[in-house]
Amino acid sequence: MNNPNLVYQIALTLIKGIGCQTAKNLLAYVGDVEEIFKRNKQTFLKIPNIGNILSNNIIEQRHVALQRAEKEIAFIEKHKIIPLFFTDKNFPQRLKEYDDSPVLLYYKGNAELNQRRFLSIVGTRNATEYGKSLCSKIIEDLAINQPDLTIISGLAYGIDVAAHKASLQYNVPNIGVLGHGLDKIYPAGHASIAKKMIENGGLLTEFISETNPDRQNFVMRNRIIAGMADAVLVVESASKGGALITAEIANSYNKDVFAFPGRTNDEWSAGCNKLIKQHKAALIENANDLEYMMGWKQETKKISIQKELFIELTEEEQIIYDILQKEKNIHIDLLAMKANKNINKISPLLLSMEFKGIIKCIPGNIYGLL
Repeated sequence: MNNPNLVYQIALTLIKGIGCQTAKNLLAYVGDVEEIFKRNKQTFLKIPNIGNILSNNIIEQRHVALQRAEKEIAFIEKHKIIPLFFTDKNFPQRLKEYDDSPVLLYYKGNAELNQRRFLSIVGTRNATEYGKSLCSKIIEDLAINQPDLTIISGLAYGIDVAAHKASLQYNVPNIGVLGHGLDKIYPAGHASIAKKMIENGGLLTEFISETNPDRQNFVMRNRIIAGMADAVLVVESASKGGALITAEIANSYNKDVFAFPGRTNDEWSAGCNKLIKQHKAALIENANDLEYMMGWKQETKKISIQKELFIELTEEEQIIYDILQKEKNIHIDLLAMKANKNINKISPLLLSMEFKGIIKCIPGNIYGLL
């Protein structure tokens, strides 16, 4: 590995009491991840929200954490796994906007993690033939019209694995977000599918090797499934379950959520119907509905207004305009990344350009030229 900080980055995630937000807070105050493993207790006590207990944890555990990190680096190198720290340029940009996003991810695959369009597909582990058929059909149709699309799911039984299988069948890059380390596949029966996914997609996790597939880990991974996506589609779900948790997280992230409706007495459609009834998901019946509501429809006519109308653009607005000329329609997260600005900086610029009649905002936080 050519990253001298990697051992410290991994070790940081192994210290008890340091979650994602605390790790980012520490790094913001100390300035360098290596320094966290060199500073004394008094330094940590001066940092907001880092009290006596956590300061002691850092001092007492960091040596053991570094040793475990060295072991993980050996595993990573042997299995050609890509570690992604949240400050890396290849870290999923859509995730970076959220305080609870992972500090470090482990990735094995070839799919671009900042691809133009991402759709997460989730649902019950007890998928019916109706649900599997819906899943396969929408991916088949999207594969034709959306060449830049990547599908995300959790490689679990039911709808998750149906989404991965359909993606492989129709040659759509797809990523499985795991609730354990990359030294195993759970459930074990999906190992052959996971191997194929690495060839056209990948496997992604925030957990180091030897992490067991414990229940709470799958709840944690749901925020990655929601955060990486432009939209989340719930195909089938009971009145309770992981798919509904993912939908709730997506709503809290201000993501678009869609659901297929089912009959009122169907157990495995109760969750979808509930989301629609509570206005937490938009009802769709096919790929055409999703494409329309996300603004993914191909435009039939391109209009260039800068030469026709002598609108004066600021230097920052010109950068955005140039990006939109190349990208046509683009999600705000990717636009911010390409413009090298955070969301708080780019949002007022986009609003100003909308008022000037230069750009448009369409559902899904997608921006394009008028």
